[in-house]
Amino acid sequence: MKGTTVNARETHGDVVTSYKNAQTRTVTADGVTFAYRDLGPRTGMPVIFITHLAAVLDNWDPRVVDGIAAKHRVITFDNRGVGASTGETPKTIEEMAKDAVTFIRALGFEQVDVLSFSMGAMIAQVIAQTDPQLIRRLILAGTGPAGGEGIKNVTRISHYDTLRALLTFQDVKQFLFFTRTPNGIRAGKQFLARLKERTQDRDKAIRLKSYFSQLKAIHRWGLARPQDLSVIKVPVLVANGDDDRMVPTSNTYDLDRRLPNSELVIYPDGGHGGIFQYHEQFVPTALEFFGRP
Repeated sequence: MKGTTVNARETHGDVVTSYKNAQTRTVTADGVTFAYRDLGPRTGMPVIFITHLAAVLDNWDPRVVDGIAAKHRVITFDNRGVGASTGETPKTIEEMAKDAVTFIRALGFEQVDVLSFSMGAMIAQVIAQTDPQLIRRLILAGTGPAGGEGIKNVTRISHYDTLRALLTFQDVKQFLFFTRTPNGIRAGKQFLARLKERTQDRDKAIRLKSYFSQLKAIHRWGLARPQDLSVIKVPVLVANGDDDRMVPTSNTYDLDRRLPNSELVIYPDGGHGGIFQYHEQFVPTALEFFGRP
């Protein structure tokens, strides 16, 4: 790819199997320096993780990353303008998808599996349409299609829950990602504790400007005309909790109906972050899905 360089810290020594120990690396392509982490065995199909609103590298649940990396090469990354990646954050999901493709191709991959969550799974839907040969298998978690029910309300819900979190001295993800049942509250606290397991070389927090650009992109996605998802022929696993108030679970059922080659997993008493709350069930399901020929 034109203008692609990989930094000098790129090494191919011992395989890293724990996300908290994975080195933060960079690759530069088309004028953007992308920060990423790379772990797991070097054989087989790599799995690219595409992340959610306001997330940086340290927002992936290490139980999910490590669980997939036990069998597959896993690569997480900051999209343009997010965390340690350079550039300005786009205001459309479509532009974010182009940047993600640029990053994947900059690492020299011609085909990958993708595990995507929330906004990341909106990005992945676009990639599956614009670059159909790039994705072999796809997981869409906690997400919805363009024009999906309630997606235009993500900004309002995010602002409301941010205020709730500030007033109660809690992390906003406790409200956005998990149900308010005893199980959900407990799972949220456990998830937030896991996010702190990495103590060295942590990523930069998202800038407010980038966060608002992402919110604008999601809002536009929520107002967009529905897409013809029948063109996505690759196998897709659609997953969510049964009570997602951020991207209503009805969107998960809608995706499953409209995708021609999909299967559905819904976790009981689960919110937007159902795959993190139920990581012990989700990881084996994902491994079985990615492990198929």
